[in-house]
Amino acid sequence: MLDLMTSGTGDTDVRPESLGQWRDYGESTLPVPLAAALAAFAEHGYHGTSVREIAARANLSVPGLYHHYPSKQSLLQGLLERTMTDLLHRSEVAIAEAGERPVDQFDAVVESLLRFHMYRREQAFVGSTEIRSLDDGYKATYISHRDRQQHMVDEIVFAGVEAGDFATPYPKDAARAVATMCVGVSTWFKLDGELGADELIARNLELARALVGYRADAHAV
Repeated sequence: MLDLMTSGTGDTDVRPESLGQWRDYGESTLPVPLAAALAAFAEHGYHGTSVREIAARANLSVPGLYHHYPSKQSLLQGLLERTMTDLLHRSEVAIAEAGERPVDQFDAVVESLLRFHMYRREQAFVGSTEIRSLDDGYKATYISHRDRQQHMVDEIVFAGVEAGDFATPYPKDAARAVATMCVGVSTWFKLDGELGADELIARNLELARALVGYRADAHAV
């Protein structure tokens, strides 16, 4: 198994600037209206949720909710924008802290993706399932965020192949498979389940390395 640092606690709206702090997750501090929308969307789906239900969950009147967010669509967009901003920042910090070797950057971005989709699983789940519900005006922005995250993985895998760290003949496909594996965790992982977070990350890092054809002897002396 790969050696992992145990995750601690933190605040989702506090940018992880200290070394390793991108691993830290605590209770989400979404604004009350967005937290209420998240709970309702995760339970009933976007189209199965009414503005009245969100307002009730937020302990607000409907006009009071509209004072903060003028529509149900604006709630979905606000929620997904915060989700992607957090995800992208954590990934960027993890890669930057990993150093110059592609294999170290790869391990870091995979771990970051896995942790996010475990500890922010409801946000990730709504982001994956409700893209179909986004208005066209914001959908392009959201897709560009997702593409940016995928490009991080792509670039590292291609660099790893060039450096001789990875042997896959299909770097683009392998990078996509790795990202898909990480995102899929949000559909089934439970923090109180039989498999602990760090153990799951270690297992999936090994699987991710296998997908890109990691060569353990690449840097052997």
